[in-house]
Formats: sequence, structure tokens, C-alpha cells
Amino acid sequence: MHRDRRRPYRALGAALAATGLLLAAAQTSSTAAPAGTAPVVENHAVQDVTLPPAHADFDYQIGGAYTPPKGVKAVSRDHTAKPADGLYNICYVNAFQAQRGAEGQWDEDLLLRDANGKIVYDGGWHEALLDIRTKEKRERIAAKVGGWIDDCAAKGFQAVEPDNYDSYTRSKKLLTASQAQSFIRLLSERAHENGLAIGQKNTSELAESAAANGLDFAVAEQCGQYDECDEYTEAFGDEVIVIEYTDEGFANACEKWGDQLSVVRRDEDVSTPDKAEYVRETC
Repeated sequence: MHRDRRRPYRALGAALAATGLLLAAAQTSSTAAPAGTAPVVENHAVQDVTLPPAHADFDYQIGGAYTPPKGVKAVSRDHTAKPADGLYNICYVNAFQAQRGAEGQWDEDLLLRDANGKIVYDGGWHEALLDIRTKEKRERIAAKVGGWIDDCAAKGFQAVEPDNYDSYTRSKKLLTASQAQSFIRLLSERAHENGLAIGQKNTSELAESAAANGLDFAVAEQCGQYDECDEYTEAFGDEVIVIEYTDEGFANACEKWGDQLSVVRRDEDVSTPDKAEYVRETC
């Protein structure tokens, strides 16, 4: 069952990457931490992808890149940042919603609108939802997001994390789970063409369809808080990265899944260490 939850604010960062199709060869860092490999879904099969190291010390840096703490083996950073040397790097892209204040960077008809013509926003973060209701619009949005995915590969990331897969649950019933899955399959194909693994972000209710949707691992926010981490492990085994934002959720995640999964506690704004609100703990 979906539970509405707060998600950390992602800074808009640098100008968005170009949307043209790049012919960048898939890159996997020669200094990446050892990790397993998995074959991609048949209709995406271009080459195998490298999965995140399971149960590794992880740091969530989508609010700003900084030198990873000692012992960290894997990190997630915004697509505008550079990957961390010597680590497994996951590239964050906001795939189903526009960044706050970035509506003008999208064609107007690609912003989801209600019956009155008003843009539909994610209430918690005031991000405009993207209109994935038709095949034509999904393909146009995927072309833009795909440009960012191409850039992730060119920079040397090993995986991509498309956020807001669950935006259909905040769409005033204008979007459906089926449409979200049709769109994520376009992104899975683009990632796999670049040799990148692709993570399912939240959306535990669709985890059982992960293989059909071409998804390789999971990034689960607050599954300890909502006691739903097992919904991800049933689909992804130990290839689940858990981010908690409360003491309660962190304690539960560590107690029940800390010996199997990567678990990190971060502050809700995913701050950098120079900020007073910065929090990072591991089991």
C-alpha cells in the first residue's frame, strides 16, 4: 500500500543536461567497488549492468556532493554532480516531476494539468507533475530525461535513480500506475543501453513488477518507518538501499534489515556536512 511521505528537497543545481541522443559508450568506473552483475530484461538487452554492492556503507548526497565519509562504498548524487572517485556511483534524476521552479524548462503541454487547466503540483514539494498519459508525451519526456541518463553514463556513474515513480499517487487520479510503468520502461531501456543499472525509487506497491519493468535494484525511503522493507526484498533480494529520516524509522530498519541491506539515516534536506542540520548515521 502506498503511504504518502516527505521526500528530501533536491536543489535545482546547474543547468539541465542537453536532451539530444548521445552516442556515449556505456562507462563503468575502473575504480568502482566490487559488485554483482545482472542481465538486463530481454527487450532491453544491450549488455550486462553492474549492480550496487549489497549491504555496503552508503551515503545519500542528492542535496549536494561532498567528500564521502570513511568506509563508504556507494553514493548517490544529482546528475549535475560528478561521481565520487573509487566508489559505486548512482546518478539521481527527477524523472516524473519538474524541479521546483523549473516548469519553464519543459514544454507547456508536458506539464500535467487538471480539468481547469491548472498545473498539478506535488503538494509537499511544489514540483509540477509531468504528463505521462499518452505514448507521444511519454516518449518526449523520456527523450529529455534520457539526455540526463546519457550524461550520467558519460560522467562515469554506474547506475541511475529516477525519482517520483509514485507521482501518479499524487496526481488527483489523473495518472495511473500503468502509465508510470510504461514510462519507467522507457527509462530502463535508455539506462541499459548506456550500461547503467536502474533503481526503483520507492513505490513498493509496484515492486512485484520490477523485473517486467527492467528495474535492477531499489532505493527505498522510509521503508523502516513504514515497516515495508520486506516488500522490496521480496522483489530485489539484498539489492535494496534504505534511507531513513527519523530516529524511529532508522532504529527499525537497522533492527530488522541492518544485517542484510544498506541502511543510512539522513536529515530530510539531505544536507552537506557544513550545514547545522546535517545528519548521517549507519547501522
